[in-house]
Amino acid sequence: MVSLKISSVKGFMSSLLINSVFDHFWFSEGEVVTFARFSFDGALNRDYYSSDEQEILGLGKRRYVSWAEIKPYLHSVIRGKRTPVSCKLVLLLSDENAARVIRRSGAAVTPEQVGGFFLNIRFEKKEVHLVTGLSMKIFSLDKTLEHAWDQDVKTFLRLHDIAWEEE
Repeated sequence: MVSLKISSVKGFMSSLLINSVFDHFWFSEGEVVTFARFSFDGALNRDYYSSDEQEILGLGKRRYVSWAEIKPYLHSVIRGKRTPVSCKLVLLLSDENAARVIRRSGAAVTPEQVGGFFLNIRFEKKEVHLVTGLSMKIFSLDKTLEHAWDQDVKTFLRLHDIAWEEE
């Protein structure tokens, strides 16, 4: 786990809410506090779609909505003349991208043993903080995978010109 403070809040929020930088992540959950508290659950509701729609949309075994799908709804709550009091978002890697991280890390685990690679985003007091997280379905003292995920997040941010400092 690593905690990062984003250097440019405006630039990061633009990357998050307007550009497609984070669109390949899944959205787990979120909360935005403005004049009221808005909570979002990213669990994919399969009952909303017919079986034909599920096939056309390629939902497969997907468990969550993508950030690209829910971003407009969150943006509509955040957008305005006043910034939110706070905002907490939890993104996670898709199964496909998680498998890539596992392979590249060289860790002795299978994708089925990993619960998820998380990116927690917190906006509070006009600052943005990111915290990485890894959920394992098994017990392991080996931190290889956790360190690989931390490095991948830092690399991802650098590739997208998102400046940060480690806390």
